[in-house]
Amino acid sequence: MAADYEYFKKEIMKMTSIDLNAYKEKQMKRRIDNLIMKNKINGYDNYVVALKTQKELFDEFINYITINVSEFYRNPEQWDYMDKKVIPDLVKRFGTRLKIWSAACSTGDEPYSLVMALSRHVPLNQIKITATDLDKTVIAKAKVGLYDAKSIASVPADFKKKYFTQVGPSFKISDEIKSHVTFSEHNLLKDRYDINYDMIVCRNVLIYFTDEAKDEVFKKFYTSLKPGGFLFIGSTEQIVNYKEIGYSRENSFYYGKGM
Repeated sequence: MAADYEYFKKEIMKMTSIDLNAYKEKQMKRRIDNLIMKNKINGYDNYVVALKTQKELFDEFINYITINVSEFYRNPEQWDYMDKKVIPDLVKRFGTRLKIWSAACSTGDEPYSLVMALSRHVPLNQIKITATDLDKTVIAKAKVGLYDAKSIASVPADFKKKYFTQVGPSFKISDEIKSHVTFSEHNLLKDRYDINYDMIVCRNVLIYFTDEAKDEVFKKFYTSLKPGGFLFIGSTEQIVNYKEIGYSRENSFYYGKGM
């Protein structure tokens, strides 16, 4: 069985450029085994064949193995710190046309939250967010911009009233906000990172990576940040060796790159 899973990982790498070795094996293998059982497929080798020949199974697999738990203004106190401290500092250092990356952006909740948060300090027409994710399915959902009540529960009341329209039980974000986010596919473990970002936001994703993979990504984020920029991570994460990489710890979830 172990040899079969090794074969499976190699085949997935060939098919998708997704390196399953970078994920905690016990958690990832359990998710994949659940999918195989759900589809009544006998073993990893047969599942590989099915993924290569059945688009709906392939799309389901990609959607299932990527972690897509997201909501607007998740952990509001951290966004409050951004509003009071981080954005004002960035505007003071770099002006109003900030270069910001929402990495592993899932269904768009985070980059759209960034647009709204920035709009308190910067004219809306000067805001542009780069948002990336490994999963094209969630990017497609993000571009639609339809969310349930739970997802938008922490959105400030004025933004909720101004930028969301109720559609049945769901809420659609306005094109006015959507137009300031550019989505694209990106693999944090494989693809090239752009540089000179004023802020990078990557939250509650790297907890699923091995320590080695996390370390690699945090180092790449550091290189991608402009001196004086900030990295915003999730409440379930920490950068243990942040000093070795070169970060300063601004608070529990914000790390700075020295000027």
